[in-house]
Formats: sequence, C-alpha cells, structure tokens
Amino acid sequence: MQNVERSNGSLRPTERYDIGHVQEVIRQAHEELRQLMQQRAEIMKRIGTVKQTISGLANLFGDGVLNEELLELVDRKSNGRQPGFTKACRMILMEAGRAMNSRDICEYFQEKLPDLLARHKDPMASVTTVLNRLVEYGEAEAVLSNGRRAWRWVADVPGSPPSAEKLSLVS
Repeated sequence: MQNVERSNGSLRPTERYDIGHVQEVIRQAHEELRQLMQQRAEIMKRIGTVKQTISGLANLFGDGVLNEELLELVDRKSNGRQPGFTKACRMILMEAGRAMNSRDICEYFQEKLPDLLARHKDPMASVTTVLNRLVEYGEAEAVLSNGRRAWRWVADVPGSPPSAEKLSLVS
C-alpha cells in the first residue's frame, strides 16, 4: 500500500485496505483496558479499606501510633495549617463510615472547620465538586441515600448496597 503525506505531516493510505486486523487489535486493547479498570477499582477499594482501618486505629489510640510516612499516607500529618478543602472532605467521608450528602458535609464543616468553609462563596457547590472529583479519582462512590445523591468512601464494607445503587454521574 502506498502512503501520501498530508499537509500536517501525517500519512494517509492512498487505497482502501482490510481493517480487520486493526479492529482485532482495538478489540484486544479494549478488553485489556476494561480488565485494568476493574483491577484499579478493586485496588482503590482495598486502599480505602486499609486507610479507613489505619484512621480508625489512630482515632482510638492517637496519632502517636503512626509513623511519619503513615501519617502522610492517610492524610493525618499536621503541618501547622488547616487541612485543604479536598483533604478535609476526604477525611470526613473516610471517618463517617456511611454515605453523606453535600448538606451533611457542609454541616460537619460548619461545626468543626467553619473557617475552611467560610473561604468558599458557595460551599455546597464546592463540596459537590470535590466529592465528584473523589469519585473520578476512585476514592469515593456516588450512591443513592434516602432517594438523594450521596457519596461514601470506597472501602470493602460488609453489607454495603449492591452496585445497582451506585449512581452514574454524567457531567
């Protein structure tokens, strides 16, 4: 097959060819990508479980039971300033052990971290944005709770609702 150079420097075939081989490569790549995405979801769930366990133990016995690296890995390392908004949302969800909606999280902020919440013009929108981002990162999942959209930390939780209750969020 002969190729002709386009004005942008790419090559295009000058004649039609059988794309069966290309479709087979794409099919295999698609299958591998699907499997890798499934593995990533399982790994993120396991990471969530381990982080939740470590945080729970630190809550019971104090942060002194964690070394510097662990404090950093579970977002508990204090650097003298207030935690960032995303980090705070992450910790709230992780420690809640249940699904929370944006209002729940704003109420928590108002009670425990009012200064951090005060920096946001529309706190509810900011919380929702961060929670949706945590879903994209694979750290949280959107679920229905009492008929409303809520989020929960991704962890292996016995008796958690089946996947059918997870929301498919379309931006």
